[in-house]
Amino acid sequence: MKNTCIAALAAVALATPAFADGHDDRTGWPESFTVGTASQGGTYFAYGSGWANLVAEELGLTGGGEVTGGPMQNMALVHTGEAQFGMTTMGPASESLQGTNPIAPGLQMTGACAMFPMYQTPFSVTALSSSGIESVADIPAGAKIGFGPAGSTSDTYFPRMMEELGVEFERRNGGWSDLGGQLQDGLLDVIAFAAGVPVPAVSQLEVQTDVNIIEFTEEEQAKILDAFPVAEFSIAADTYTTLEKDARSVSMWNFAIASCDLPASFVKAVVDVVMSDNERMVNIHRAARSTLPENWDKNNVLMWHPGAAEWFAENADADIPADMIHGE
Repeated sequence: MKNTCIAALAAVALATPAFADGHDDRTGWPESFTVGTASQGGTYFAYGSGWANLVAEELGLTGGGEVTGGPMQNMALVHTGEAQFGMTTMGPASESLQGTNPIAPGLQMTGACAMFPMYQTPFSVTALSSSGIESVADIPAGAKIGFGPAGSTSDTYFPRMMEELGVEFERRNGGWSDLGGQLQDGLLDVIAFAAGVPVPAVSQLEVQTDVNIIEFTEEEQAKILDAFPVAEFSIAADTYTTLEKDARSVSMWNFAIASCDLPASFVKAVVDVVMSDNERMVNIHRAARSTLPENWDKNNVLMWHPGAAEWFAENADADIPADMIHGE
């Protein structure tokens, strides 16, 4: 599972004095770390690289985001210890724990623990305005649809959703930036995005051409809610310049994950950096408006890392059952 690290890793010789005073016990802390994200052009890459750099700066470590195949591969990387941290959605997390992760079928990836809530991933469809596709029903039989990187949340669930809605398609995979370029060049008919909004690739497309961001009808939404582990969601009108009103969608929660073997003091310090100042996180990516302590209860799948559980108990009055905390 070789991955391409982003070129610039944040490195600071010493943590700021105020923060260092609160984290004197660094027994067993790694000198460097990586955060498994996803492909460039997607929300995971922007969000994950951002908080990786923030943590590196605040804690005086070397660290950064790593380009990966997304949530499924991140579960595998963190479980095996090839990455200290990663990001996943609840669906892929559940499949990984059950041993149905396509990267390593049969392997129950119990070495990845929940660290903090990130945001909801909406599922949405984008097409060029020139295509005439304004609804899911408009998608022609045999349409070439880009579903994101193989093994990503989008690639895992969106094809099944399209099949549930009766869409016949040819499946395409790739990074979000690449798929956006293919859509613009007419090589794809549709891109089915599952990513935190605004999706950088969609925002870029809006600047370069006219696009349709397609919402689900109430009937389509109801079918998907019945068939998949998702919740109702509305993409706010101010998310994209193309939208004139909120767009009906469905979503799945994302969580940051940590190797269960990392020292509790280290993980607690990382969570403290990310969760103690939401404004800094929102400056990294607007999806972080949901990266709030009170959303700790959105995890009902993964075991909690002890360091993270301690932080949420102390700072969010989290009542996490002992049997949901790793090693308890």
